[in-house]
Amino acid sequence: MTYIIQTALELGFLYALVSIALFLSFRILDIADLTTDGSFILGAAVSVTMTAAGHPYLGIAAAFLAGACAGSVTALLQTKLGVPSILAGIVTNTGLYTVNLMVMGWSSNVSLLKSETIFTLFEATKIGGRYADAILGFAVAASVGILLLLFLRTRLGLSIRATGNNIIMVQASSINPALMITIGLCIANGITALSGAMVGQYQSAADINGGTGIVVIGLACLIIGETVLGRRTVVKGVIAAVIGSVIYRLIYAMVLYTKIVPVQGLKLITAIVVALAIAFPTIKKQTQLQKRKFAARRKGEN
Repeated sequence: MTYIIQTALELGFLYALVSIALFLSFRILDIADLTTDGSFILGAAVSVTMTAAGHPYLGIAAAFLAGACAGSVTALLQTKLGVPSILAGIVTNTGLYTVNLMVMGWSSNVSLLKSETIFTLFEATKIGGRYADAILGFAVAASVGILLLLFLRTRLGLSIRATGNNIIMVQASSINPALMITIGLCIANGITALSGAMVGQYQSAADINGGTGIVVIGLACLIIGETVLGRRTVVKGVIAAVIGSVIYRLIYAMVLYTKIVPVQGLKLITAIVVALAIAFPTIKKQTQLQKRKFAARRKGEN
């Protein structure tokens, strides 16, 4: 059981970066960015390839920049060429499949055999003992979350928030919404690629299909966290992304451990969790409305 909790914490913090990125694109900018799957693998591919060449730290930085480039392509399609946001993400994601294969040397997977990663280097410091990977993952997730919060409080960050809230008002205020969307998507996909980079080094491998469905999982984590904490402030949103990711991984690990659902059915469970979490506010409102109607009816009868 201790091993399950430990693994859930490690993966929860690493995948929390995807939820944080989706919080920026989905909640702040109000854009359904489907570039996420491709950006995640792009980050893993760049990170693992550079780590195999002996540059684990440089691989993390390069992965972030590569993800930002992917986000800029999606933004270009959306803001300059008039492609709808969902289709822009799909087009970029499709093209990234070939790009990712190219980065991985036209191989469907790349492994790190006896190569030092940021995790093995951190473990060598003896900090945290058996929880060293979880501590490193938490440190990275917390750092990214804090930096994002600080950025969103700057003038540029407030302009991005305003763009997602009311693009017409932003245009009237002489702010370039296309630039704001581009910056936001670049940062979001850079964070997603950073998550892929961390996961790639954690697992010592990168697989071309490893990011399939990651956008759904990231949304599930974000919505679970928001259900627990609410969506009132930006700070709560970032914290919810991290907490939701850990909760999701704990549930995922427990399902695997207890074998209540076969491994083949976990994607279906994820889809159901996402659907219920998204529909929860509506279900709650409908339930309260029915209660009021029932109370009014009883009052009328009396």
